[in-house]
Amino acid sequence: MKHPLAAPLLVALAMSGASVTVHAEEKVLNLYSARHYQTDEQLYGEFTKKTGIRINRIEGKEEELLERLRSEGANSPADVFITVDAARLSAAHELGLFAPVKSRILESRIPAHLRAEDWISFSTRARVIVYAKDTVKPEEVANYADLADPKLKGKVCTRSGSHPYNLSLMASIIAHQGEQQAEAWARGVVANFARAPKGGDTDQIKAVAAGECAVAISNSYYVARLMRSDKADDKKVVDKIGVIWPDQKANGTHINVSGAGMLKHAPHKETAVKFLEYLASDDAQRFFADGNNEWPAVPSVKVANPALQKLGPFKADTLPVGSLGMYRAKAQMIFDRVGYR
Repeated sequence: MKHPLAAPLLVALAMSGASVTVHAEEKVLNLYSARHYQTDEQLYGEFTKKTGIRINRIEGKEEELLERLRSEGANSPADVFITVDAARLSAAHELGLFAPVKSRILESRIPAHLRAEDWISFSTRARVIVYAKDTVKPEEVANYADLADPKLKGKVCTRSGSHPYNLSLMASIIAHQGEQQAEAWARGVVANFARAPKGGDTDQIKAVAAGECAVAISNSYYVARLMRSDKADDKKVVDKIGVIWPDQKANGTHINVSGAGMLKHAPHKETAVKFLEYLASDDAQRFFADGNNEWPAVPSVKVANPALQKLGPFKADTLPVGSLGMYRAKAQMIFDRVGYR
């Protein structure tokens, strides 16, 4: 014999189970990350500690993750994609992977030029000029344009022209000066190569210190990383180099970013927005700066990174980050034409 309360009780239990399932879903964030820094573990751990939301993280190279997201389509479990460089974030935008986020917190804390249509910058890094203090005077390399001056023939080291860091720098030059002047600059830089482009930014810095070349281009956080190193060899490298903030009397030093966006098919959209807002918090911003030698995107955040403090203040280019993606393809075409491989 069935109890008269059995059916309502089963319905109540079923509803309760559904509620628990929804609650459980809200406690998970699926993150696809192309940031490969050990310090990010603490960043993500603090988010879980503050919110109770567990992060499931899939790491990979940018191209691999973008292809994965494209092939997964509407079935993708990913909520947020995070990576470095505006060119890579713009590639995700061009593939239609992101969804716009409406958040008063993000709009009030992240400056407009560091926000694109559907992704947001959370930290910045500068593209600086590194020079050999014993052979080059700082005034000789005060601007990016100086890298194309014939007086530096045989003295310039860089990484590949196809690398997103250099493509974004070139995109900024196109945006400010037009394609014709940008191509003339690229030809001049190629004519000044000390060797064919190879290696990463740290390799360029070490090549300057070793006398393989006299001038190089590097992202600032690679310089700061060497400055904070306890290794004797790294200290010797730092002693031999000088660092320039280019274009201080013009547009300012080119800035690139780390950024993220909520994915179009995110199964946990509210959680995704909460995570993006967390990345703009004071605590998270300090993790970016103190942990990985990047500058906070939020101007009011104070950092205690001795290397960044030693590098000192500078005028940063405020070109909207979306423009870097807009001219990325043209930048690659110009580099290919001039032989910047």
